[in-house]
Amino acid sequence: MTRSHFQRRTVLQAAAALAGACAVPFVRAQGAWPNRPVQLVVPFPAGGGTDAFARPLSAQFAKQTGRQLIIDNRGGAGGTVGASLAAKAAPDGYNLFMGAVHHTIAPSMYPKLDYDLEKDFVPLTIVAVVPQVVVVNPRRVAAGDFKAFLEHVKRSPGKLNYASAGSGTSHHLAGELFKQQTKTFITHIPYRGAGPALQDLIAGNVDMMFDGLGSSAAHIKGGRIKALMVSGNKRNPAFPDVPSAAEMGLPQYTVTTWYGLWAPKGTPGDVQTRVIEEVRKAIQSDELKAIWANQGADFPNLAQAQFGNFVHDEVTRWAAVVKASGAKLD
Repeated sequence: MTRSHFQRRTVLQAAAALAGACAVPFVRAQGAWPNRPVQLVVPFPAGGGTDAFARPLSAQFAKQTGRQLIIDNRGGAGGTVGASLAAKAAPDGYNLFMGAVHHTIAPSMYPKLDYDLEKDFVPLTIVAVVPQVVVVNPRRVAAGDFKAFLEHVKRSPGKLNYASAGSGTSHHLAGELFKQQTKTFITHIPYRGAGPALQDLIAGNVDMMFDGLGSSAAHIKGGRIKALMVSGNKRNPAFPDVPSAAEMGLPQYTVTTWYGLWAPKGTPGDVQTRVIEEVRKAIQSDELKAIWANQGADFPNLAQAQFGNFVHDEVTRWAAVVKASGAKLD
């Protein structure tokens, strides 16, 4: 081999080595999550409580990552249609599911679900927690306060009705629990999501609703519906004039609506960690802090195993409520 041939081969080998060294970080950068839009299944129609938190989170996620978090509203059957779809999605990190307390009630109300919340998903994090609130259309229910409302309900059993996001949702169970504890009767009218139910309440087509404060907040402040009571033993800072259930003589009425994020089972662990980091960062931003506060929401920061344990406890808790109340699918 001549000296010139040797030098040429050495140069080519060096160039190939340099190209290989540069290719490794390039491939890793190309594969870093997220490198394309992420789909988020929201199992209710637009305009409900889940949407009230999913949409601001989606906007903040895009600002932080430079990638879209595309909301796919799939309502029906108390949120179980969307959950079933999400459970079967590819576990590639580009399919997420934002469910709610309703999905821990569903196993007790829908005996033939084709998915298992605790087996087919991995729990990521709670996104928000809000108290349930008793709201009425003031044009249909002329009650100045909760005591007057309760007297009216007791005088007219079955004449008032309440809308819910669907059979087996927290709206439905909150109503059944209220009826059980107050020994009253109010007719249940299920909808295909909190959004449509709330719109009919505002329009005056139904009397009242046991809603999550997140979806009702703006309408209460706008005077379109009237809040009579929040569940639990304390008033909500966003609505300091609305009495708590404990103040109204119902200390056991402690219904809350919470929203959480899951991914299909098999989603890579590093992606799970990154999703949680982005959610925490988003909710701690000034923009989302203000939105959460305005809707009376807390962020308990329960993630992965802690969130999974919480979900398991909620499934057990709501099974007992369903059994005690006798709630059935309408």
